[in-house]
Amino acid sequence: QVHLVESGEGLVQAGGSLRLSCAASGRTFSRYAMGWFRQAPGKEREFVAAISWGGANTLYADSVKGRFTISRDNAKNTLYLQMNNVKAEDSAVYYCAAGTYGRASYSVTEYDDWGQGTQVTVSS
Repeated sequence: QVHLVESGEGLVQAGGSLRLSCAASGRTFSRYAMGWFRQAPGKEREFVAAISWGGANTLYADSVKGRFTISRDNAKNTLYLQMNNVKAEDSAVYYCAAGTYGRASYSVTEYDDWGQGTQVTVSS
C-alpha cells in the first residue's frame, strides 16, 4: 500500500501557472507508475497525466497536452504536475494515484492507491 499526500492547491488566474506535488510513502516509489486525475463538481473523475516507473514514458489527456507536464523524482519519492496556461475548465480537485504496474496508464482501474485530493481553482 502507498500513502499519498498532495500539495500545491490554490487559486490562479486563467493563463497563469501552478505546480502540484504528491509525496509518497510505503511501497518502493520507483517500482510503479504514477498518475494525476481530476474531478470537477458533478462530473466523473478523469485522467490528466501519467508517468512510468522510471519517467521515460508519459501520457496526457488531450485537454492538457502542451500545457501540463508530469514528472517524478524517485530520490525524493515525489510526483509533480506543472500546470501552465491554465483555463477555467481546469478547475477541479486533483488526485495523485499509484499504479499497479510500472507502465503508465490512462485507466483508473490500473491505480491502487489514491491521495486525498487538492483543490485547483482557475479564475477567468
